[in-house]
Amino acid sequence: MRIAIFGDVVGRSGRRALIDELPRLKRRLALDFIIVNGENAAAGFGVSARIVEEMLEAGVDVVTTGNHAFDQRDEVEIFRTEPRLLRPLNFPPSNPGRGAGLFETKDGRAVLVVHAQGQVEMHPCDDPFAAVDAAIGNAMLGRDADAILVDFHAEATSEKQAMGHFLDGRVSAVVGTHTHTPTADDRVLAGGTAYISDIGMCGDYDSVIGMEKSEPLNRFLTKMPSQRFQPAAGEATLCAVIIETDKSGRAISIEPLRLGGILKQAAPDQRT
Repeated sequence: MRIAIFGDVVGRSGRRALIDELPRLKRRLALDFIIVNGENAAAGFGVSARIVEEMLEAGVDVVTTGNHAFDQRDEVEIFRTEPRLLRPLNFPPSNPGRGAGLFETKDGRAVLVVHAQGQVEMHPCDDPFAAVDAAIGNAMLGRDADAILVDFHAEATSEKQAMGHFLDGRVSAVVGTHTHTPTADDRVLAGGTAYISDIGMCGDYDSVIGMEKSEPLNRFLTKMPSQRFQPAAGEATLCAVIIETDKSGRAISIEPLRLGGILKQAAPDQRT
């Protein structure tokens, strides 16, 4: 199976690049399943029903979020009505929506997607290790799911690496999101789990983690806010990883995808 997981989509620039390019990428790379982290898609903070619908119509199979999941307070109903939209599973159980789901590809294969948030330097939440362990339960790769994919939305690379090793051999991939900066440690762990500490973002990198530079600079220099953060509006770089699994559900490879914008470009080999 060929799986694409895209990092945090930031603002209009990231949305437009993703929606415009995704149909072509899906054909060119022969993608079977696509996950997008959309938590910064609505003006940099949260998601909206319209944005989620646009992503799904463009070919996204599952949208994950993170600590900004509910920032658009008038849009929380979409978490109750759209099963393909996930919030971190270790949020309070009273929160709308869910943090894991079993999804089906067009050719009938089953994909379990699990979404959790870290605890280190993040808003308080329940233990992500226990939550992910419970969500996976006794599900076995190749028997109960053709692939099991974990989006771990966390700040600390140590916590992300620990999650990768905790789940190695039990899941197809553990990918980190949240920091908006792609890391160079993409690899397949000893047990057959693809891993990367952070995919990066889909947004304008002539920015401060996707935000127009002036206000972040002002706050670092003066320690005083002068206005709201605004997403940078220049050309976006799409950051993703392309994961290939075998019949057992374990990873054969993980490769970075960086397309457009100012970052060094990277792409897996084209598939026909």
